[in-house]
Amino acid sequence: MQNKKNPIYSFFSSVKLALFTLFLLAITSIIGTVIPQKESFSYYVQNYSESAAKVFHVLSIPDMYSSWWFLGLLTLLVVNLIVCSFNRFPGVWKQIKADNLETPLTRLSKMRLKDKWVANTSEETLATELTQSLAGKGWKTEQRQRDDSLLLFAQKGAISRTGVYIVHASIIVIFIGALIGELYGFKGSVMLPETKTTDTIYAYDTQEPIPLGFEVRCDRFDLEMYATGMPKAYRSHLTILENGKVTFEKNILVNDPLTYKGLTFYQSSYKGYQDFLLKITDQESGEEETVIIPFQRRTNLATHKASIGIINAETRGQSVTRIKVWFDDEQGPASTFWLKAGDQATVERTDKKFIIAGKQMYATGLQVAKDPGVWVVYLGCGMMILGLFVAFFMSHKRIWLLLTKEDDKTSVMMSGSANKNKAGFEKMFFSLTTELKTDSDN
Repeated sequence: MQNKKNPIYSFFSSVKLALFTLFLLAITSIIGTVIPQKESFSYYVQNYSESAAKVFHVLSIPDMYSSWWFLGLLTLLVVNLIVCSFNRFPGVWKQIKADNLETPLTRLSKMRLKDKWVANTSEETLATELTQSLAGKGWKTEQRQRDDSLLLFAQKGAISRTGVYIVHASIIVIFIGALIGELYGFKGSVMLPETKTTDTIYAYDTQEPIPLGFEVRCDRFDLEMYATGMPKAYRSHLTILENGKVTFEKNILVNDPLTYKGLTFYQSSYKGYQDFLLKITDQESGEEETVIIPFQRRTNLATHKASIGIINAETRGQSVTRIKVWFDDEQGPASTFWLKAGDQATVERTDKKFIIAGKQMYATGLQVAKDPGVWVVYLGCGMMILGLFVAFFMSHKRIWLLLTKEDDKTSVMMSGSANKNKAGFEKMFFSLTTELKTDSDN
């Protein structure tokens, strides 16, 4: 009782504090959504004003979700939930574990929901019949002799009283998961050209290099365009290498990332170059050679003892749709032909045939995130769904049947109560009494 009188304890166990904290978190979250996060100081000066930018900087608005005051609000909410739960849960647990067979008989007779009938059987026989009938309907009964009567009790959904506390616990678990991610995770990015490999990304905030512990290579980037020249979809084929060996590969899309060793690679952007990626294959021997060629430049092919270059290109927007290829292996006049980006063509020379595929060269923009707390957050979300289901769609339903001998007959008084959905329980209660009357008469 001393804890309840303690003003500090009373403050942290207050429901008003919880509502006030949730209100502040909602307002600040709206601010963090409206005002772009993690931009440069000049961005806020340009889009708001210099004075506003200074205020933003003082209040850590550009990095609000990592600011001391926002984390402080979350901590205050967590402490409030913990204290509230410890303050109220013992009483709830007492209700769950209560010995309902000790309920005062006078209370049973005063319950709003009750019904009475008389059965033409003995008390013992009727108790057995009612127990079996209730068991068939999912009610597990207990019984105890009370004065000159026999009291039967059954309940369903006692655990539903814990729903709100499961939700409280879920919020705490989500907070812990987010904290783990903040302390031990990171977010970064890298612009990776096709055919190139990197073992390093760069942190969002500081641009500090972050080693991956393995290599990632962009084998190919494909871009689909609308007729207007706007990008429709883009994908990258990524390969993971460890000690020079391929260990994993996948095509990634905007909503279909690659995850490897706790790191997730998201397709976020792209960049086009004025260079071109050409792949030349000797159709007979199968020898392949891939080269990167600047526009209107030519390069020698060591494998095929030939030269190749891009002499013209057609564009739509910022993307090249067709390229004109020049190819010469010094076996007759050079071959020139148009090639649709991403397609291939067969070039017949004096004594050989070559398959040439070409496209504009791109770099894929990858966002990389490591969040070791994500599974803790998922667990918390699962707990919240469970808690909300228990809290809103389940109720603690209790029924008592008091059996009293009356000569060769037995009178029955059935009472019931529910902590939620009282209208639904009332309908179920009287339907159950009708069935039990019928069963006892038979």
